[in-house]
Amino acid sequence: MVSESDNPEQNSSGLIISNDDSIRSFLLSASEDVQLLRELRETALNLSSLNKVPYKSIRQIWVGSLPSIRPDLFRLFSGSEFVFTSPKPREKSEELKARLRQLAERAERDEYRELVKDILPKSSATEPFSSYKDQLGFGLHVVLIMFTGYLVGYLAFRALFNHSTAMSAAGGILGLVCGMLVETLLFIIRSSNHDNKSSATASKQKKNQ
Repeated sequence: MVSESDNPEQNSSGLIISNDDSIRSFLLSASEDVQLLRELRETALNLSSLNKVPYKSIRQIWVGSLPSIRPDLFRLFSGSEFVFTSPKPREKSEELKARLRQLAERAERDEYRELVKDILPKSSATEPFSSYKDQLGFGLHVVLIMFTGYLVGYLAFRALFNHSTAMSAAGGILGLVCGMLVETLLFIIRSSNHDNKSSATASKQKKNQ
């Protein structure tokens, strides 16, 4: 069998076969047959110069010819081969192209990280409040400190100023502010300790390289 990527020059659909000597001889003789329809004679003449011809047209010319002069159909096609056309490549959609680009970029990043994993120092220390659990715990701790400061200030001023409502509220606000200041100071201390640990870890890794 013959596989062709080009379409036949004859604009026809269906089975395509190769044009060998027996078919070409039949077409030339059919183009000169005056008893054959003019349209079929012109078709036969046009097909005789092609390398591949549609089976349907050859069949029509063969049927239109006189049985006494036309060759046996099996003998006519015995030396020819089927010609198959290659399908057009399937076009990729824009969504698929974008997805493929993302996958390619991700693969490149992973490959780059794999190449430099032994060169860049590994960061063993985690950033403060990097997780949702840490953030929630810090928020609850701040609320607890503020509430405790307000309660202590409120009770202290209530005892000092003979149960005065205004002074008790002022004492509560003062205690709340003091609690916020204490929490801010503790936060600064924790951040400084974390930075010192990170610097020490990075220096140790550089020395080990």
